[in-house]
Amino acid sequence: MASPLPMALRVYRGLSSAASPLAPALIRQRLKHGKEDPERTDERRGLSHDTRPLGPLVWIHGASVGEVLAAAALIERLRALNIRILITSGTVTSAAIVAKRFPPDVIHQYVPYDTPRFVERFLDHWRPSLGLFIESDLWPNLILAGASRRVPMVVINGRMSPRSFPRWRRMAGTISALLGRFDICLAQSQADADRFSALGARNVMTTGNLKLDVPAPPADPTKLDRLIAMTRGRPVIVAASTHPGEDEILIAAHKALAGSFPSLLTVIVPRHPHRGPAVAELVAGAGLQAGLRSREDQPLATTDVYVADTMGELGLFYRLAPIVFMGGSLVEHGGQNPIEAVKLGAAIVHGPHVFNFAEVYEALDKAAGARLAHDQEALIRQLRQLLADPDACNSLVAASSRVVDQLGGALERTLSALEPYLLQVRLEMGAARDA
Repeated sequence: MASPLPMALRVYRGLSSAASPLAPALIRQRLKHGKEDPERTDERRGLSHDTRPLGPLVWIHGASVGEVLAAAALIERLRALNIRILITSGTVTSAAIVAKRFPPDVIHQYVPYDTPRFVERFLDHWRPSLGLFIESDLWPNLILAGASRRVPMVVINGRMSPRSFPRWRRMAGTISALLGRFDICLAQSQADADRFSALGARNVMTTGNLKLDVPAPPADPTKLDRLIAMTRGRPVIVAASTHPGEDEILIAAHKALAGSFPSLLTVIVPRHPHRGPAVAELVAGAGLQAGLRSREDQPLATTDVYVADTMGELGLFYRLAPIVFMGGSLVEHGGQNPIEAVKLGAAIVHGPHVFNFAEVYEALDKAAGARLAHDQEALIRQLRQLLADPDACNSLVAASSRVVDQLGGALERTLSALEPYLLQVRLEMGAARDA
């Protein structure tokens, strides 16, 4: 029997319940900022126009794009067992990625706003057989309602950052009550496992980072051939998943490098595509020629900086460029996942703020599989060296590939830990067929 809820959770449940009538106003506000899909706002209130498939259903929840993509290989393996999948996430971009990257039988829903009423509606409709929560997107009402219905719930690819840990420690009773509702917690690293255990998680295991086992992102062959033809003979650098404050640095780096490499093309892929026009304005303001992919511009011979502000095309640009700067690392965002770029043969350069993927970057740097640039000048220096020395690029790629191979295996360890739950799901499938 679950222990009584801490006062903080009881207050949260009361306040969130009272806030339910405010949902329409919140939705209107978020629609204005492009943070909701106008065709699917009912899902935020736990309502769905999709029919639940017959038989058992595995529910996988992740906050946004990175978490959803981390589960790609796991989802593929579950589908091979004929298990139906429901994915929930909270962002428009993640919904677009699911539609683009996953088969149509994988159902996506926006996670309901975390009020008791909306959560109950969601669970009444979907009746999941198993809940897998990616990393640490822990919504209290969602977790408590799932536990009250005896839905087996597991944290997969669990991550508890050094930043989040002390904040949760100050709310030890609250986080312990939430983590204690999960059957097991599968952590990315031993450090993550230790933090989850200290916060009250039960049955904590270290299984590794699923993002290391994610397949390389796809690319449209026709589009790739066109880009290769249009950029042939030009040195190309890709800045992947950039955040505000980094674009200016990369534009300045381009100007500094163009003196030595006159035909240089820099491709900036903003982490949030809606920033594309603003990035293009920064390029123009620096006296450079910009191309904007969302407007169907092509990287012409006169294009200095090509802004790739489209969804789901990173695989295209990783294949195009031998050198990739990983964004979110020159500002205190915590870095972006370098694994996909490594798997597609890119030499990686990154800034100092990589705490979201600390273990991966530490291993890459230690093995000389990536280059660290602490600031703009260091970034220019590292890029200059790699542009001038293809052998140095090849050495980085070879070393980073070895690191990724050594750190892999999280998928198999995760599946092994989930086997008892998946066995129960398969038994339910057999019972449903026999009924």
